[in-house]
Amino acid sequence: MQAQAIPLRRVILAGLIGNVMEWYDFAIYGYFAAIIGTQFFPSSDPRNSLLAAFGAFAAGFLVRPLGGVVLGSVADRLGRQRALMVSVLAMAAATVLMAILPSYSRIGLAAPLLMVLLRILQGLSAGGEYSTSIVFLAEHAPAGRRGLVAIWGLWGSVLGILLGSGVGALLAAHLSEAQLSSWGWRIPFALGLLVAITGLLLRRGLQGGTPPPQSLSPLRHTLSRHRGAVLRVMLLNIASSVGFYTAFVYAVSYIETVDGMTVAFALELNTGVMGLLLMAFPLSAWLSDRIGRRPMLISGSALLLLGGVPIFLLLHSTTPALLRQADVLLMLAVALLAGGKNPANVELMPAAVRCTGLALAFNLAEGLFGGTTPLIASWLLTRFSNPLLPGVWLSLSGLITLVTVLWFTPETFKKTLETSP
Repeated sequence: MQAQAIPLRRVILAGLIGNVMEWYDFAIYGYFAAIIGTQFFPSSDPRNSLLAAFGAFAAGFLVRPLGGVVLGSVADRLGRQRALMVSVLAMAAATVLMAILPSYSRIGLAAPLLMVLLRILQGLSAGGEYSTSIVFLAEHAPAGRRGLVAIWGLWGSVLGILLGSGVGALLAAHLSEAQLSSWGWRIPFALGLLVAITGLLLRRGLQGGTPPPQSLSPLRHTLSRHRGAVLRVMLLNIASSVGFYTAFVYAVSYIETVDGMTVAFALELNTGVMGLLLMAFPLSAWLSDRIGRRPMLISGSALLLLGGVPIFLLLHSTTPALLRQADVLLMLAVALLAGGKNPANVELMPAAVRCTGLALAFNLAEGLFGGTTPLIASWLLTRFSNPLLPGVWLSLSGLITLVTVLWFTPETFKKTLETSP
């Protein structure tokens, strides 16, 4: 297979850097959502501004399935490298424009409309980046190490989010709240251009990794013959998507707006726990290569099912030690799920439509459940004034994935990609 001509280290680095850039851009929007809400969606009630900002955040996720299908089809027909280059260029353009976009006070209604449009462009580009890079990595993995190789795509995603969190924490520590609100929040968006340039340089000229096209219409082939595989993979990704966006996007705003803690504390806590996640990912992936995908998925989804409300009981506290415990528990669930679902996503998808099918399944889970989690959690809190209700949403996601694993998902860690279902 042509993919074997590329050195494994270069494959890993190329897949990793693209995800760093994609998720750095997504992360900084989430971390500065409260400020963006006041700048672009002003309201007399700060909670409504935050709700509107998370609505724009969710808009980017709702279009991810479309972006995933388009870029997935490009990857299945024309090559992984072309799809990955397009996604990097689109995300870079959206991020730089966000850095210079005038606020509501300067251009009125055009400001929130343009912000939503840029979020949609980010969502379209991100829709194909993660899933295509995971396929690219898995197709190059040596026997018995598919989980460990594929995890580096997700590792790059978290590194990008960690980078965004770290930049946000650094700015919050050295700028006043007035400076941060006025112009400081724009700096991380401008810095995203440096990450984008690095990604373009690493991916330029990267060839191989593309099997001969087995379908001239991957989307039609997917929907007509492999709907069951798409549905199963989508359901497997719900718990990890909801858990991740609860832990590393919504919890930051929750700690600020509900608990009344400082922005600096929330971002510092988030950065530290995300650093732990980066260390946990390779261990979880290594375990999945040894004991299988199902044990990792079962343990992670069960932790969210049983711990959803207790975790939010810990989060609804002004005690730093309890807040750290809640974040660590969420991190552990996310890490366990990642070790199983990352390679299983590829192994459960038929080869002919691997990129298209996985992009559709993964982005449906991210768009309908994960990316909307901050919006849903904020709405539950605003509508019912119960700080523990977001934990019910977290538990529901764990239940959906747990049922899918126990009754509808075979073990695949010993199968080759060619013979996986």
